[in-house]
Amino acid sequence: MMQTTAQLAEFITGFDSAAIPQDVREVAQRSLVNWAGCALGGAKHPAVDIALEAMRPFIGAPHATVIGRSDRVDALNAALLNGISSHVLDFDDTHLATLVHPSGPVLAALLALAEHHPIDGKTFVEAIVMGIEVECRIALGVCPAHYDIGWHVTGTVGGFGAAAAVGRALRLDARQMAWALGIAATQAAGLREVFGTMCKGLHPGRAAQSGLSAALMARAGFTSSLRAIEAPRGFAHVLSTEQDFDRMTDGLGTVWHTRENSFKPYACGLVVHPVIDGCVTLRNSHAFESGDVDVIALRVHPLVKELTGKPAPTTGLEGKFSVNHSAAIALHEGRSTSSHYTDAAVRIPAVAALRDRVTVEIVPGVRVDEAYVSVRLKDGRLLEHHVEHALGSIRRPMNDAQIDEKFMDLAQVVMTRDQAAGALQTCRRIESLANAGEIGQALAL
Repeated sequence: MMQTTAQLAEFITGFDSAAIPQDVREVAQRSLVNWAGCALGGAKHPAVDIALEAMRPFIGAPHATVIGRSDRVDALNAALLNGISSHVLDFDDTHLATLVHPSGPVLAALLALAEHHPIDGKTFVEAIVMGIEVECRIALGVCPAHYDIGWHVTGTVGGFGAAAAVGRALRLDARQMAWALGIAATQAAGLREVFGTMCKGLHPGRAAQSGLSAALMARAGFTSSLRAIEAPRGFAHVLSTEQDFDRMTDGLGTVWHTRENSFKPYACGLVVHPVIDGCVTLRNSHAFESGDVDVIALRVHPLVKELTGKPAPTTGLEGKFSVNHSAAIALHEGRSTSSHYTDAAVRIPAVAALRDRVTVEIVPGVRVDEAYVSVRLKDGRLLEHHVEHALGSIRRPMNDAQIDEKFMDLAQVVMTRDQAAGALQTCRRIESLANAGEIGQALAL
């Protein structure tokens, strides 16, 4: 029987593009719109400023766009910087079964390639599908154990997705593609310890850069193990205590995990989204102010404490991983926007006071997209709301109009409304473009 790495390489390079279902292509287009909006919204974040300035003395020929800026850099640095900007707000897409953020590595790498090595929009979409599908499948084969021991799956698995997407676009043969997967495998990295710092955004950026370079090197003949994923000293065994290789390859071409990609309505850790839904609903359904609150009691999935258990964040990035902050500012404002996760937002006195009133209880059986939110007011009233499925989950997905609205809100951080509308339309018509590199031009200043 063909080994895992070889099976995936054959699928990436040999699958008939005409057999990709239309709804899967639509997920790819939707992923592009969502990713581009997130990259525009994060384009002027200090993390991007610092990374760009650090790399500036070493930047090569200006082949590709730094999204949301006037800078043009070499393709490898564009992949790095655009991967950072797309994830720094923690607002990008998520494959809920593994918590991988698929589009950051895939699209940052693929767009950098498309600006340097022109490809048509139809090929671009097919490459997105291959990248996201392979990324999610490899993640399924090692998660949750891989994630539980401390690896950030977007950083570790993202390089495979980027290599698959670029390899498909470059028309690598199966042997070259297996090498590319091996080159990506040996560069896999990303630690959960750094969540709440600029390094979390670095993970998809570095994965995009390593995946892009992996495909380019493989095309030139740079060799790697042809069993880098499944071998005893390969990726899956070294970086995870459990492996399920069948999940990586079962149903290739008939079962599409790309369909399970989801899009965030809130710019923070996904596991607190049901809490935000509950707090916003209670705040807007009852006549009370944040100063009226005595206790905010949350009953949630275990990952909420594990991933977002920072009770007193001091920076906006830390606030994204604080269920206390997310609950407090959602109750205080009656809504949740990306501006609620800035350094200034976490220092609002009324919000800080509310954070201290939050209690978090882990309840066995509560799903990751579910939460029970109770607010006891100082006048004795008890207000309760059960969020069965958070907005943005598979059961309550954001529709195209909501994703477009999200894009426009984020894009206008760096663009005029007219520029943003034009960029959105370019992304939406990706399959009809003769040159997918036009996306980069539309997202530049």
